[in-house]
Amino acid sequence: MKLQLALDLVSIPEGIALVREVQEYIDIVEIGTPVIIDEGLHAVRAMKAAFPSLKVLADLKVMDAGGYEVMRAAEAGADVVTVLGVAEDATIRGAVREAHDRGREILVDMIGVKDLATRAQQVDDMGVDYICVHTGYDLQAEGRRPFDDLRLLKQVVRKAKIAVAGGIKLDNMKEILSARPDVVIVGGGITNAENKLETARRMKELVQQP
Repeated sequence: MKLQLALDLVSIPEGIALVREVQEYIDIVEIGTPVIIDEGLHAVRAMKAAFPSLKVLADLKVMDAGGYEVMRAAEAGADVVTVLGVAEDATIRGAVREAHDRGREILVDMIGVKDLATRAQQVDDMGVDYICVHTGYDLQAEGRRPFDDLRLLKQVVRKAKIAVAGGIKLDNMKEILSARPDVVIVGGGITNAENKLETARRMKELVQQP
């Protein structure tokens, strides 16, 4: 099981400083969509240059031109690129093809997908590397949590690894981990913590428990 740190509301220097503080406890660093909107793919390039041994995910949330957008993210140093589960099949297949040709990976973000079980099975058959249950900020504000959707994905996905994101903090992490996802994605649960290093350390300990 891997721990992914999502950086959403930081500048490039702030993000690098934060990762430097907690890098020994994280496996993947995510350049979140807000950072890419503000900074462009320069943020991906800068993070990969600063931490070449860390896997870097570019959260592009690709909706069209899958092959092209994955190509540009890969050129910037992204190891993993996100594509939306609500995208057309041709977009997802194009993204997968380009990523695999370049030795990269695709994570399909299921945010906004209505029939989660059916679509998860479909994208699983397309050869994606990860499928992510994602409770977005707006639904988190309404009290939604990703646990039930995570359990559903674990029942229907056979080939891809399962990732989970959305409001994960120390106080609810054990419940999430009980469903045995492959990747746990934490943003504010670390970045807003008073002691980021200790929080990341404790989360990593939980992730590594058998």
